[in-house]
Amino acid sequence: MTDAPDGTTETDDETTPDSVRANTPGRGVRPEAAAIEPAAPDDFGLVQVWWGDGKGKTTAAMGMGFRAAGHGYRVHMLQFLKGGADSVEAVRGEYNAIAAMPGFSFENLGHYGWAGMADGSDDADHEAQVAAGLDRARELVDAAADADLSNPLDLDGPPEDGVHFLIIDELLYAVAMGLLDEEDVLDLVERKPENLELVLTGSHEKPTYLSDAADLVTNVRKEKHPIDAGQRARKGTEY
Repeated sequence: MTDAPDGTTETDDETTPDSVRANTPGRGVRPEAAAIEPAAPDDFGLVQVWWGDGKGKTTAAMGMGFRAAGHGYRVHMLQFLKGGADSVEAVRGEYNAIAAMPGFSFENLGHYGWAGMADGSDDADHEAQVAAGLDRARELVDAAADADLSNPLDLDGPPEDGVHFLIIDELLYAVAMGLLDEEDVLDLVERKPENLELVLTGSHEKPTYLSDAADLVTNVRKEKHPIDAGQRARKGTEY
């Protein structure tokens, strides 16, 4: 890295004005991988909502989870309705990746089949699973409230000891299917401690009941999807 006569800083692959570089994270220094050590975030505490008919809601949530875990923050994902279908194997790539990542854990409250899809599964069982999932979500939020999230947490500790980043995946689908009430989700948001980052995903229908309660709302919109042409879920991209 050298200073150029025109007031820019030259790197191996670009020349960027210093005024621009000064406003970037790390002042434009190329990041390097480092060992993961327990840490506590400075700016967590928002409520994120990811909805829409496009592919990528869960993927985006997990991507943020991996990023947070890479900084040494404690991350947990609770999944509703993720029981699978005949096009999806019992072990998915994301579960293996999470298991290999320090500080990132998950649990799945679904079972084989999808609610309302006439796939041979019992909708009463789905309702029971969702009710149990709501109880578990409340437990995790309350545990975070009891923890000191301003300090690092044990990366191998149970989520009952608190987490900095909580993903509740497909929760919004459960509401859209009539398996949960909107008030149940709003209650989770209201009881969330100040420093817990809470990410809620799911639903093709806009969760307008969260418009005021959420800090970030993203509509993942489909423009084209191979499933419409008969393409089944692919190993390594959808599961």
